[in-house]
Amino acid sequence: MQQLSAEDARLINTDTPQIQGNVSLIHIYDQSTVPGGTLRFKTVLAHIQSRLGLSPVFRRKLQRVPLGLDRPYWIDDENFDIEYHVQHIALPKPGDWRQFCIQISRIHARPLDLHRPLWEIYVVEGLDAFIDLPPGSFALLTKTHHAAIDLDAGREITELLHELAADVGAPPPPAPWFPRRAPHKSKLLRKGLVHSVSAPVALAGTLLNAMGQFAPTALAWVSQALHPAGMPETRFNAAVSPHRVFETRRFALDEFKAIRELVPGATVNDVVLAVCAGAMRRYLVRHDELPEDSLTAIAPMYMRAGPRAPRATPELAWVHLRLATQVADPLQRLQAICAQTAASDIVQRAVGASEMSALTGHSPAASLAIASKLIGREQSSAGRSTPLASCIITNVPGPEQAMYLCGARLTYFSAILPISDGMGLVFAVTSYDGRIVISPTSCRELLPDPAVFAQDVRDSFQELWALAKPDRVKAPRSPRARPTRRPAAARAA
Repeated sequence: MQQLSAEDARLINTDTPQIQGNVSLIHIYDQSTVPGGTLRFKTVLAHIQSRLGLSPVFRRKLQRVPLGLDRPYWIDDENFDIEYHVQHIALPKPGDWRQFCIQISRIHARPLDLHRPLWEIYVVEGLDAFIDLPPGSFALLTKTHHAAIDLDAGREITELLHELAADVGAPPPPAPWFPRRAPHKSKLLRKGLVHSVSAPVALAGTLLNAMGQFAPTALAWVSQALHPAGMPETRFNAAVSPHRVFETRRFALDEFKAIRELVPGATVNDVVLAVCAGAMRRYLVRHDELPEDSLTAIAPMYMRAGPRAPRATPELAWVHLRLATQVADPLQRLQAICAQTAASDIVQRAVGASEMSALTGHSPAASLAIASKLIGREQSSAGRSTPLASCIITNVPGPEQAMYLCGARLTYFSAILPISDGMGLVFAVTSYDGRIVISPTSCRELLPDPAVFAQDVRDSFQELWALAKPDRVKAPRSPRARPTRRPAAARAA
């Protein structure tokens, strides 16, 4: 019996009908590599059942403490039913990409049953009209709650369901599993009472220690990084609805490497940021909503060590970046973004990944989800709401080599991430087998035309690609900026 951390418990308790902490990973496969050319659902089901023992996530569920005196616990689900968690659906004809995005967005938005293990897998067939994907492709959508698993562990689940070769034979029979009996409510009540009495003392000690160690750097980071003066609002800084939208565009990693050569010292991460920035600029210009000041993003970045530890391993930290969306020229925009990330050693001295983990008790990926969920909108000293950022741009690492599910080759990997009030746009950036996939998540009231936004992502990339390969690519026409008009969604928030 394992107790949830304070932040995981908070993620569970702050779910609402509009905001769910679901993380969905999308895998699409070519089943022509399957021995015999066809993969049946019962084979996939048997394969998943054979892997249940490899992660505790699959068979554990929540057990709340009576009267809410303490954080919930993870316990074994004595009535675990794999056929509830693994379901089989098909798209109606013609089975195109638009239908697929609508269907998986609906699945992602549905709340998970808190009385069962917090995951679901959907096998989706009928993908017969996908561009650049072979006929007969199918998808696997794995959906988990962020409290049950963070993004790094989510990648581990992807890896444990897959093989490195197509022909690995039939899965072994599942190992015997005997669930441990759930603790009696009286025992949980006693534990809760003890923790309730001791919690103030422990909390005071923790706060004093944290203040002594991290108060100067944390306060500097909050005041300088999270709330820069004059940060503009957009339609994405409004309240979100329960209806999700998802889209995606795929790119070759080598093309991003070629674009980074346009600016000395630029990284692939800089190019990704510039592409997302260009997409937001194009979209808001089209709707007459582009602010005069730069939009901002919270993004992960590997920080160089400070002067006292020049050879230390770079750490991952979440930083606040201006996206230079007020700059019309895509090359100048990339240069401006690169100039910020080149100065990242300053941010590293302010607050790094290890300090963030110590302050929140969680991984950097989960820390950002918590921040975006709980402090998406802060009250400024002037008494008006100030957005934390214009969007979140986050990496969801995928497998580095080709992977197979029951012999079917994985051809596409992406993610749908949580959004929250005041933070209604998240870019999931995934990588797999020489490809980069950029996938925005929002709600349909804030982004009613996700396919248009996805094309803006493609056109933003094409602007930079045309500069990197001018003899091969024609740059798309840039939209002309018009006077800013504050969106109704932002006014109503």
